Amino acid sequence: MLAQEGLEILYHLKEFSSMGFSEVVGRIPFYFNALKRIEHEVVSRKTQTAILIDFQGFNLRLAKKLKKHGVKVLYYVAPQAWAWKPHRAQTLAENVHTLFTILPFEQQWFKQRGVDQVRSIPHPLMLTYKELLGNLPERRHGSWGEKIKILLLPGSRRFEILSLLPIFVEVVKMLRKSFHIEVHLVKVSHVDQNIYECFSSDIDVIHESEDLPQILRTAHFALAASGTVTLSTGLFELPTVVCYKASLFNEFVFNQFIKYQGPISLTNIIHGRYVFPEFVQDQVDVAHLRQAISTWIENEKAYNQTKALLKETKNLLSGESFSVPQYMAQVLDG
Repeated sequence: MLAQEGLEILYHLKEFSSMGFSEVVGRIPFYFNALKRIEHEVVSRKTQTAILIDFQGFNLRLAKKLKKHGVKVLYYVAPQAWAWKPHRAQTLAENVHTLFTILPFEQQWFKQRGVDQVRSIPHPLMLTYKELLGNLPERRHGSWGEKIKILLLPGSRRFEILSLLPIFVEVVKMLRKSFHIEVHLVKVSHVDQNIYECFSSDIDVIHESEDLPQILRTAHFALAASGTVTLSTGLFELPTVVCYKASLFNEFVFNQFIKYQGPISLTNIIHGRYVFPEFVQDQVDVAHLRQAISTWIENEKAYNQTKALLKETKNLLSGESFSVPQYMAQVLDG
């Protein structure tokens, strides 16, 4: 979209794609070469302002280099330093002109750690789904009648999908023994489509990624990989079982070096409680996932409690009322 507006692309975002420590290690030479090239371009073009978007491991290093050359850095959005590597707050304080936060507690957290210019903004998903979130269908307990629509969201990366989709399919097979289940799946285009085809006989409807908002409105429950999509299901008030599986190496690194002990899904993080059940690593099995979905189907009280909490998700992501593009334009003009 930026290219259509005349942006010159030195690197496409997909060239930087990697997941977990093991994938990142193999691409370290590429990242350092990219840093060197971007710094060269900044100097030769006399760049005055930079907008850095997410991708904290790379962009925080870039921010240091930019500050050294007198570049004003607008950082959108804040890294989750409160979960791991809290020292990154100091890096932001020293090198960033303005930091934009999208979770309700982040603005105060970063200010307390020396980041002076912090603006709390509505989460991008609130803007993306603004129209659709205004009139969500009422999904009471039992409103599914005899047909229960379960949405499978096994992630956007090959490793996630290969790890989770077989388990998700076994879960719906088990549920079909007790309930009338209609299975929907949202696929992504950048992975081998044959992965999905292997399970097509157990899936009633396969959707393209652009169809996600509509199926979030009509599904009754979801099984999802931990990620941004679990905030989407929260905003659409869709009861979701959240799963996370990493490689053994990534699990070892996480357990050794990361002290964060709280929820992993964004809906749970912003609520500060486990609205969605979460299962990690060996906990991700058919029995746990089946039980979590069955509890909502069979227990009206449990279902209603979850739905009541989910209705508050939108309010927790409101942010300050101001125009981010207008603010950035003023900094650019200044």
